[in-house]
Amino acid sequence: MTLPPPPPPYAPPAGPLQILHCDAALIALDKPAGLLSVPGRGPAHADSLASRVQAEYPDARVVHRLDMATSGILIMARGPAMERRLSIAFQQRNIEKRYLAVVAGRLEPIRGEVALPLITDWPNRPRQKVDLDHGKPSLTVFQRLAYDPARDLSLVELRPHTGRSHQLRVHLQALGHPILGDDLYAPPALRAAAPRLLLHAAGLVFPHPESGAVVRLESHAPFLADWPS
Repeated sequence: MTLPPPPPPYAPPAGPLQILHCDAALIALDKPAGLLSVPGRGPAHADSLASRVQAEYPDARVVHRLDMATSGILIMARGPAMERRLSIAFQQRNIEKRYLAVVAGRLEPIRGEVALPLITDWPNRPRQKVDLDHGKPSLTVFQRLAYDPARDLSLVELRPHTGRSHQLRVHLQALGHPILGDDLYAPPALRAAAPRLLLHAAGLVFPHPESGAVVRLESHAPFLADWPS
C-alpha cells in the first residue's frame, strides 16, 4: 500500500462563516473545506470553526465535528443544557445526516448499504481501516444520484447511521469507489483529480433541543457547480 504524502501546512480559508440558523439554543454553520472544526495541536492550528464562532458567541459548544477536508453543515449548542441535549440526540442517532460525494467510477448497485466495522490504523494515523474482528460497527446507506460517463464519476448520496471517524471515506474506498480529492484513501491519480475532498454535509434533520419541533437544514455542495445537469 502506498501511503499518502504528508499534509501541506495548515492554511484555513479566510472570510466570515455562513450562518444557516441561529437561536438561543443552537447555531448552525456552513463549514468550508480546509477549516478545522476545533483547534488542533499547537498555535499553528488554533484557527477553527469553533474558535471563530466562540469569539462572537462565547456560549457556543461543540457537539459534533466534520473532517477538516469536508465541507457542510455543523451545529453548535449554546450553553451546557443545550450541549447535553444535542449530544444525547447524536448519541441516540436522533439526527438524520445526509452527505453528497463525487466518487470514481460507476457505483453499482445504484443503492445499498455498507456495514463494515472500522478501527484506527495506529501505525498510519489518522487513517482508519476495516477490521472484521476488532472494529466498531459502522453502517452507511448509499444511493447513486447521477453518473457522468465523460469523466467516469458518480454523484452519491450517503446517509451514515453511525458516526465513526472517516466512515464515509473508508466505506467508499472499500466499495472500490474512493472519493475524489481524498488524500488519505484515494490513489494518487484520484487525489490529484480534485482540488479538495469532494464530500459535503448537505442535510441535517433533528428535533429542536428546546421546542422539539423538527429542524431541517440544507446546504449546497460547492463542487457540484460543474456537475452535468
